[in-house]
Amino acid sequence: MTLPTADLPRLRVLHSLLAPDGTTRYVDQMLGGQGGDVDAEPFTWRTALRGDYDVLHVHWPELLLRHPRAVRRLGRRVAVRLLLARARARRVAVVRTLHNTVPHESVGGAEGRSLAAVDAATTLYVLLTSATPAPGGAPAVQIPLGHYRDVFAHLPRASATRGRLVTIGLLRPYKGVEELLDAFHAQPDPDLRLTVAGKPTPGLADTIRAAAVRDPRVEADLRFVPDATFVQHVTSAELVVLPYRQMTNSGVLLAALSLDRPCLVPASPANAAIAAEVGPGWVLQYDGEFGPSQLADGLHRARTTPRADRPDLRARDWDAIGAAHLEAYRTAVALARGRGRS
Repeated sequence: MTLPTADLPRLRVLHSLLAPDGTTRYVDQMLGGQGGDVDAEPFTWRTALRGDYDVLHVHWPELLLRHPRAVRRLGRRVAVRLLLARARARRVAVVRTLHNTVPHESVGGAEGRSLAAVDAATTLYVLLTSATPAPGGAPAVQIPLGHYRDVFAHLPRASATRGRLVTIGLLRPYKGVEELLDAFHAQPDPDLRLTVAGKPTPGLADTIRAAAVRDPRVEADLRFVPDATFVQHVTSAELVVLPYRQMTNSGVLLAALSLDRPCLVPASPANAAIAAEVGPGWVLQYDGEFGPSQLADGLHRARTTPRADRPDLRARDWDAIGAAHLEAYRTAVALARGRGRS
């Protein structure tokens, strides 16, 4: 959709993402890749409730609501309601990137009502793939995740080692780490190696450590891995294994593809679209529940499927991603200020 933009030379955009911490994360991409007509800022509650901005760009809204302490959770629910009321009163556009169609962890009644309020306040959705529908047919644009080639370009790479498998990222139960550990343990090849790297939830950390004791072929690096280590882990792998129980969009998948390593993922419309985009042999999908046969077959296909030297990520260049976000913001601002579509 195209809307008048003559009176919008620059836009202030507040992202619901915490400030960069020195490691490469999605927030770095969003703050650094927006282009010259956008002043992008990371989230603070002070800016959200008192600052002056044109667009509130929401990512994973459940993270605005969650806290270990019940009283803080209540406070955050109240703060989110105030934030949405302020946005409505000031005609601030609310843009939401739909990273997943439902939160990965269970949602209680109070949190669910707050998330429904965010949906009701959303002016425009950003969909990451054509396989993701906008809730309720709301206004939406499609903008894919950008690649990580530029941010990793200066870091040394390892050579792929035959038989080395890697799973990496924030290790949470829905990512199928336990199923991967069991499937790997069932593989008879003594020369296989599995690296499990990333910051886990407490219960999952115990499971991974126990698996490494049971099977000396398993190596655990249980921390938020810095960029240089991330690149070393991924590029040393023959195959990156991401057996998520739920997988709509994955930054780890895109990071691994940016480092030119094939990935094993569950079959889904979103993953099928990425597989078609990047070319044969890079995104290897399996059907059904993940187990030993899916792992063995994925490794066989990684070794035998012809593929280009690099996956095709031209559609995810950050110049194009930034320009698309700018146009989305301008569209959302025009909608929020009642100018409609043209």
